Amino acid sequence: MNKTFNLLFFIKKSKIKANGTAPIYLRITIDGDPKEIASKRYIQPDKWDNKLQKASGLSDEVKSLNRYLKTLEQEVYDAHHNMMKDKTTATASILKAKLQGTDQRARMLVPIFQDHNNKVETLVGQEFAAGTLERYKTSLKHTIEFLQWKYSVSDINIKEIDHSFITEYEFYLRSIRKCANNTAVKYIKNFKKIVKICISNGWLDKDPFANYKSKIREVEREYLTQEEVQDIYSKEFATERLNQVKDIFVFSCFTGLAYIDVKNLTVSNISMGIDGGKWIFTHRQKTETASRIPLLPIPEELILKYANHPQCINEDKLLPVLSNQKMNSYLKEIADVCGIKKDLTFHIARHTFATTVTLTNGVPIESVSKMLGHKNIRTTQHYAKILDKKVSEDMIILRNKFNLAKNPTNELVKVNSN
Repeated sequence: MNKTFNLLFFIKKSKIKANGTAPIYLRITIDGDPKEIASKRYIQPDKWDNKLQKASGLSDEVKSLNRYLKTLEQEVYDAHHNMMKDKTTATASILKAKLQGTDQRARMLVPIFQDHNNKVETLVGQEFAAGTLERYKTSLKHTIEFLQWKYSVSDINIKEIDHSFITEYEFYLRSIRKCANNTAVKYIKNFKKIVKICISNGWLDKDPFANYKSKIREVEREYLTQEEVQDIYSKEFATERLNQVKDIFVFSCFTGLAYIDVKNLTVSNISMGIDGGKWIFTHRQKTETASRIPLLPIPEELILKYANHPQCINEDKLLPVLSNQKMNSYLKEIADVCGIKKDLTFHIARHTFATTVTLTNGVPIESVSKMLGHKNIRTTQHYAKILDKKVSEDMIILRNKFNLAKNPTNELVKVNSN
């Protein structure tokens, strides 16, 4: 990790005492970063040999002083060697603290990160989803591997985390780990949370992210067309399991609920809405935001279909939802049978609700955002951007409102705007 390591004894003439003696200092320099340590010994300036970095003369007093300085020098070399052997980061500041016995409060990155993950694990099911814990575990794993790759150490003092550390970590994620842009940005975001903990606790004086910028690139969200939804809905499969997966997927297409929110639904989540019809009242597990969704005929029909299903009765669930892994595996088979070339996953159902089911059919984006449980309408606007069909239909309506004709001044006039 370290490129250079140098020691230098010198006298500090700016601190000469009344008796004419000057203090002897030891300067430790690691990778160009110098730190000074007082040797607690003094000498007459004319008795100091700058070239040999020791006291000159043959008296017992001089010999004793030089032995002391040599011992101090060896202590520094030993301390540095041990830090290298233990594969812990070695900087001039850390080495100085170690020699002066003030390094007991040195805070290392990995234990702080692990402590955070332990707390998240304790709160899984209350404040955090299991997937959130797995992402932080993966982030810690990548961080440890980065430390070994870049610095050949197993841990690092948090005070050594700077802007360069962040940019090198991002480079590692993109180049060595082959992470796509958005994946790399999310791992850096997870790491940033650990840094914020350190800042909030007063362990870091400066924010290493102060001049760092990263941006999530917008990804075009896959969704099903009306025809594709109809093909899946009307298809009867040979096995009960495939039909069950199909039904739950279609339920999500017409409610916009994510996998975990469908899985968590119980009968108590269905209540009378403001219009006198049945609504789903729930909270998104991901963001804890409220989601209120009027039931359309198809999802209402599916709820009745599985009302007496053994899994629903035994587990007090609204629908018999399989594991996410199994659901996605069966959806691949369903897509093949229905001739759908898209990579069908359960989350596509949520995108389909936002686009094909609601926005395309003229439901205002504010209402769609509310039903999806988005905290910010800008999140919902991502779906609106991809609806070329809706743009075309809207422009046809607008075009029909205009009767374009040329007046004597060759200006376009609006004949009918009603």
